[in-house]
Amino acid sequence: MRFEEEDVISNISQIRNAKRLTQSAIADALGVNTATFSRIESGNISLSYKSLAQIAKALNVSVIDIITYPDVYTKKNDNKEKEPVEAVLQIKLQSDKKDQVLKLIFGENNLEILNK
Repeated sequence: MRFEEEDVISNISQIRNAKRLTQSAIADALGVNTATFSRIESGNISLSYKSLAQIAKALNVSVIDIITYPDVYTKKNDNKEKEPVEAVLQIKLQSDKKDQVLKLIFGENNLEILNK
């Protein structure tokens, strides 16, 4: 899918109107006068990525959401990565080796850790 600058500019106008924001309000947020923002929104001034990012911030949306409007981009969450992994390891040890292994794994405070 290809997006033209005109589509992005149209999306900016639609988002601004949907949020009931004036050109003046966005111009103030961008630090430009209303006439300059009006020329951006009418396509008379080319839109740089930096300007687009500033406009997105002023509209409180992401750049990708301006580009894909009215669709909203949602990042795919892979919950499998965030879930804790449980591993069980069972080793048979002689009792004198048990303390050495616990100290190796948990450090000197192994009893304190294990009792929590």
